[in-house]
Amino acid sequence: MQKRFITLLVLSSIALTTSIGWAQEKRENKADHKFEKYEYINAIEIYEKAVEKGFKSVNALQKLGDAYYFNGKLTEANKWYDELIQFAKEKQESLGSEYYYRYAQTLRAMQQYDQADAYMSTFTSMEEQDSRAQLFEANKNKYRAEIEKRSNRYEIEPLPMNSPYSDYGATIYKGQLIYTSARASETASGSKVHKWTNEAYTSLYASTINSDGTFEEPQLFFKDERSDINQSTAVFTKDGKTVYFTQNAGAIKDEVQQNKYKNALLQLFQATLLEDGTWSKPVALSINDPKANNAHPALTPDNKWLYFVSDRSGSIGQSDLFRVEIKEDGSFAKVESVGKQINTEGRETFPFISSDYMLYFATDGRPGLGGLDIFMAKINVDGSFGTVTNIGEPMNSPADDFSYYFDPKAKKGFVSSNRTGGAGGDDLYLVQEKKEIDCKQSIDGFVFNASTREALAGATITLYDATYTALTQVQADEQGKFSLADLDCGKKYRLKAEAIGFQTKEIAQTMGYELQAVEQVEIGLEPVQETITESDDLFKKLKLEPIYFDFDKATIRPDAAAELAKVVEVLNMYPNITIDVRSHTDSRGKDAYNMQLSERRAKSTMQWMIKQGIDPSRISGRGYGESQLINECQNGVPCSKEQHQENRRSEFIILKM
Repeated sequence: MQKRFITLLVLSSIALTTSIGWAQEKRENKADHKFEKYEYINAIEIYEKAVEKGFKSVNALQKLGDAYYFNGKLTEANKWYDELIQFAKEKQESLGSEYYYRYAQTLRAMQQYDQADAYMSTFTSMEEQDSRAQLFEANKNKYRAEIEKRSNRYEIEPLPMNSPYSDYGATIYKGQLIYTSARASETASGSKVHKWTNEAYTSLYASTINSDGTFEEPQLFFKDERSDINQSTAVFTKDGKTVYFTQNAGAIKDEVQQNKYKNALLQLFQATLLEDGTWSKPVALSINDPKANNAHPALTPDNKWLYFVSDRSGSIGQSDLFRVEIKEDGSFAKVESVGKQINTEGRETFPFISSDYMLYFATDGRPGLGGLDIFMAKINVDGSFGTVTNIGEPMNSPADDFSYYFDPKAKKGFVSSNRTGGAGGDDLYLVQEKKEIDCKQSIDGFVFNASTREALAGATITLYDATYTALTQVQADEQGKFSLADLDCGKKYRLKAEAIGFQTKEIAQTMGYELQAVEQVEIGLEPVQETITESDDLFKKLKLEPIYFDFDKATIRPDAAAELAKVVEVLNMYPNITIDVRSHTDSRGKDAYNMQLSERRAKSTMQWMIKQGIDPSRISGRGYGESQLINECQNGVPCSKEQHQENRRSEFIILKM
């Protein structure tokens, strides 16, 4: 009888345990469904109840950590990632490399940097080709010290309009602070909640800035605001007549792009200012990828380039920075990635470009203080980028810091952050620069025979800025070595090396932001082998890059100046040479006008060379308009921009030796 009782008790226990297991499995499946639909807050509630009742799985712990991580709640995410790591070890289950990366990020948010670096080393051993791993490996012994050097130059304070909800993405427009907020608007129809955050959908707000620096009560920027879409991150053109911003794709009827869970994707929109002071109906930009998110626009100071964020096909990471040229008629050229110098396998987001062409952006793909950190890189005149550098504390913190706006002249700006002590989820902070860093670097160089690596004693090295203005000139010593000091951090320079009997060579050198750093540069010069004779085209003999002009312009571009300098060098080496400059246009425009334009270009080219010290009697020239096209792009023939550019060229014909 006793045996029978025990057997029944065991069977009852098994049945109860099985029932509980089924219930917990059902609960986890429900949470998984919420998670896959991006309803992270609802998913968290279900997962946590299951774990409290003793049910754990790698899946549940992963998604609990992820749900907090994707909402920027890194402290909470750390708790669950920590439990995940320990649980996986106990169960001898393997984890994907991304979880070691995310765990390291949350450890940084907890300011446990040594432990974070240890887990980054684990990630690096698993993902050696990942740019995040490579950046960590290259900077692991110095990134915190470098951040410290750039810190404590600014003061920040929270803005008074911060609410218990998320407020972020500030910019200035006509004496108003324009920003994004998830506060519920009384004037917007409905009261829908965005299930990713369980807050109201975001809207753009405007707060007038008074003369004493105080702010008026914020009002909706667009008066016909809806409560069932997200709207955020505005940027305005110089004339104040166009605004670009982020909005859900479903904001306009028949233009709904969604993922498989019916969540509307983010897209870029624009609106124009009407005569009555209101804004036109938003129009989606043609550059949007309908199958991806496109968000957070930023404009260069000249309004010729639009930068934005996307996770479109071809992205390196979870989100990348892209840019597109804005044509004179307002249409867009081809979208291009800003490249691997900026983008990583992590998140690059919230770009901003200051009036001095400094690109600021937030990323979690580089060694930082935790979460998203703000980094900067100079945009050079040719569109390339300078060294990417963390801007330091207090703009950056162990939390997510993003959406940086800064006016270099006023030395003021704004930053958004979900750091501890704020009023809501994300908060706005005023930034004021109190101390400038006099950041200087130097170059130690070596000039040598490219064929033998023999030092070229006495070689001349000329330093130019990015616009080809000569700054200084030095001579290489007996060992072919030279030094250039007092160079500004972050700037792009050009170095031209020349020696008798060798081809002149020019290189570009962009300085970094490490204080007092010394850049090592080597320049190998090729011996002159090819002879030149009368009637030769120096353009072809010197294998120059094409001397291109912008459409309808006669101005010497920086890239053209670099090539013209090589022609000047030949004229200096052979003082008896005289040349004829022949300038050509493409077929667009009227024939007579193109002839005049080519004359201006020939004159501009000759004047530039004369300014470099060439005797005017040694240079002649004229324009040929479109009379000598080098391809089929005649009047009425459809051709690409690149094909037309081939015809906008200059030739340098030797008349006398």
